[in-house]
Amino acid sequence: MPESTTSTTELTSQYIAQVTGDLEHNLKEQERIGAEITALQEQLVALQQDHTVLVNMQQALGITESPAEPAATPESATVPSPRKDAADADPRGKRRVRKTASAQTSPTAKKATPKAAAGKTAQPTLVELIRRHLAEQSEPRSATEISTALGQAHPERDIKTKVVRVTLEGLVAKSQAQRSKQGASVYYTAPEAPEPTAVAQAEEQPEDTDR
Repeated sequence: MPESTTSTTELTSQYIAQVTGDLEHNLKEQERIGAEITALQEQLVALQQDHTVLVNMQQALGITESPAEPAATPESATVPSPRKDAADADPRGKRRVRKTASAQTSPTAKKATPKAAAGKTAQPTLVELIRRHLAEQSEPRSATEISTALGQAHPERDIKTKVVRVTLEGLVAKSQAQRSKQGASVYYTAPEAPEPTAVAQAEEQPEDTDR
């Protein structure tokens, strides 16, 4: 009897040690995987923020929004997968999948995409909003003041000061805005309108040359 009791206690101690080691390993794996998930979530949030800034810069530079459309392609790409599973169960399903695929690549579907893009670009671009704002101001405004005013006027749009500053510099390069410096601060104003006499002389010059 003493030998049997000692053997059982040894087995019990071995099981306890093994279970304890497995629990410690399990907890370490949970911590490692949790840390990786947190890091991936932070990377995803940073990418989403960069995407928003890039889209605003794209609108500010007057680029069409067609390059931003592939972001929606993963959703459309995941749709055919369940249809393929249904097609494997039913031969008729294969014909339906082919018809839907041909409908997506048909000319009518291609013609519908520009209309959707036109609907997206129907709202004024950031360039137009900044030009209107400068035209309404009687005093020079900084990029921060302009972005704050536009953000209050258009809360549905995520207007960043960095994007507004880049847009203003682009307008200055195109002579569609004027930049002035007061100390370390930079201010922007709308371009000065040409004098009426200069416009009248420019219009009369072709008539004189014809005569």
